[in-house]
Amino acid sequence: MPQMAFYFDQTRCIGCYACLIACKDWNNTELDWREIICIEKGKFPNLFVAYLSISCFHCENPGCITVCPANAILKREKDGIVVVDEEKCLGKDVCGMPCKDACPYNIPKADVESKMKMQKCNFCLERLEEGKPPVCVAACPTRALDYGFIEDLTKKYGNIREAEGFSYNPTIKPSIIFKPKKPK
Repeated sequence: MPQMAFYFDQTRCIGCYACLIACKDWNNTELDWREIICIEKGKFPNLFVAYLSISCFHCENPGCITVCPANAILKREKDGIVVVDEEKCLGKDVCGMPCKDACPYNIPKADVESKMKMQKCNFCLERLEEGKPPVCVAACPTRALDYGFIEDLTKKYGNIREAEGFSYNPTIKPSIIFKPKKPK
């Protein structure tokens, strides 16, 4: 099955939050479908700072799908993008969001405005259909984010699956390639 993925160059990210703000604005949500994590290590004068920009990883074997009691989470065959059918979603108050518990990266979100229905990155499907990149990729001023089919990203950037602050889960196989920033 073809699999869309993100690429993240941790050496280029400056923690500016442009990707997160663009995502919230584009999707008209107060929820953070993309998160920025600041990693700080060391003591002065030997400091290390890195950022990690994450969203749904559209995993190869997403745990969220198998635990959804309403079958509201689907993986598209044509591109591997994991989507939520909000009409089918029962909402956090009814099902307790086992999808959130099944995700080791704590990605699924719910808010009052959506009647506590699960929400997450959908890879900006409407933009992809227009031939445009996801809004987070387009908004990144340092070009730390890229996207594409995982095979193409692997050819272009290599196959590093871990970065500072991120551990690859071989069971669910998150669709992400990294250029990690390493402490000196």
